[in-house]
Amino acid sequence: MDIQYIGCCFKVNPVQPATDILIAELGEVGFESFVENEDGLNAYILKDHWDPKCLDDIYVLHSGEFEISYDIEEIAQVNWNEEWEKNFHPITVDGRCTVRAPFHSNPNTEYDIVIEPKMSFGTGHHETTHMMIQHLLTLDLKGKEVLDMGCGTGVLAILAEKLGAVNIDAIDIDNWCYLNSLENAERNHCREITVAEGDVSLLGDRDYDVIIANINRNILLQDIPAYAECLRPGGILLLSGFYKEDIPLIDTLCQKLSMTQEGELEQNHWVALKYRRR
Repeated sequence: MDIQYIGCCFKVNPVQPATDILIAELGEVGFESFVENEDGLNAYILKDHWDPKCLDDIYVLHSGEFEISYDIEEIAQVNWNEEWEKNFHPITVDGRCTVRAPFHSNPNTEYDIVIEPKMSFGTGHHETTHMMIQHLLTLDLKGKEVLDMGCGTGVLAILAEKLGAVNIDAIDIDNWCYLNSLENAERNHCREITVAEGDVSLLGDRDYDVIIANINRNILLQDIPAYAECLRPGGILLLSGFYKEDIPLIDTLCQKLSMTQEGELEQNHWVALKYRRR
């Protein structure tokens, strides 16, 4: 039997916010797909990337704050589409924007986004993506140039185009996310999105009216100065992927870079901040 993946089945009590914390930490050590369920989470990692000791570094497993147990199994083949069909349900944000899979019926909301999420992050179900959609829905993006950094499935870049943005760059360091964003942009008939594989070094001397970055705290703290360089005066920076207790670190850095906070959303300890460059 050709073993391709290692699967870890985590039973979590209480499920939230422990499951979200677990996803964030497992993503840092190489897990690339997550399927949430009523008991917790199934997480998958390529066998070639698997090291049993990596779980020793997952703080939430050993903090004593939550009851978490897990089983490990070897998996010969995973039908990711089948897994998502069983677990992916459409969501509607603020009654205006729906994120759904191709096998869901059209809800006829103002903005309808169809994605095949596969192993990429960004279905809209996670609090950070949901809040970033909320922020975008409040902006006038007509004719604005936008960067979606850490684009995942491309869902935020797709919404930006539907809101009227032009010359949209969607960048992710993960090859699977890059390919998935290309597929989803095409699926939604997007013509203004350019998808690239890489990191902040790709930005060069480009500049934008709006920058979206839904990543994680450490990457954001590292890359926010580069975003500030690329953000036009009066431009908007939307940040998420971190917890409420991380706000002082993020805010201090943004203030030093001539950006003023104009909005904050919070769901289950996750936050999404809106800044404007002075």
